[in-house]
Amino acid sequence: MPKVKRDLLDITELEHLDLRTVSENGQRFYCDDLGRKYPSVTTVVGLHSKEQIKLWRKRVGEDEANKITSRATNRGSKFHAIVEEYLRDETDNELVFDNILQEQMFNSIRPVLDGIVPLAIEAPLFSDHLRMAGRVDCVGIFEDVLAIIDFKTSSKYKEERFAKPWFMQMTAYSIMVEELTGNPVPEIAALVAVEGTGQFQLFVSDPRDHVDDLMQVREQYKNLYGV
Repeated sequence: MPKVKRDLLDITELEHLDLRTVSENGQRFYCDDLGRKYPSVTTVVGLHSKEQIKLWRKRVGEDEANKITSRATNRGSKFHAIVEEYLRDETDNELVFDNILQEQMFNSIRPVLDGIVPLAIEAPLFSDHLRMAGRVDCVGIFEDVLAIIDFKTSSKYKEERFAKPWFMQMTAYSIMVEELTGNPVPEIAALVAVEGTGQFQLFVSDPRDHVDDLMQVREQYKNLYGV
């Protein structure tokens, strides 16, 4: 498929990109206004942890694994909605929480959120070079530099090694932002609120350190699925 030259966008215009999501055979794809279909970054990077997840599900049992996954997904989705509302400053009233644990998690990261200057939130992104697409939590100024910022929740503290797939995913987003806007992104950061502790973890890295891992898993996906 021939590449089409596009004009560079301002970062704040990223939220208005026209990307639609479709699912085929359990795989999620994004389609752009030219009809091109790219696999989801989340789906591609998920290959990195696929075997470990299989082993975990076998160890705890399918029913328990489904319960844990469902709870984590719901917790993360609701938390993301609250963080987005706060960063956009769209409410004249106090934030509404489902429970005290959710409020505690938010309060733990609130000082960090106050240090972020959001430029694009929940923005759809794509890359003709990577042939992937996805939706980034936040592109903004963090620690005085342009950064990709991801918001996570966890039921327990994470070891550094668990951040590897997050870093690969955010590296893909950093490449997409540079490709679409011309602005290099020197930092990626995962902000993790730990349930029931009142504490958070912050994993920060340089996206250049994870390009090789990202390209390796992208090639693996292409070999498996042909796209």
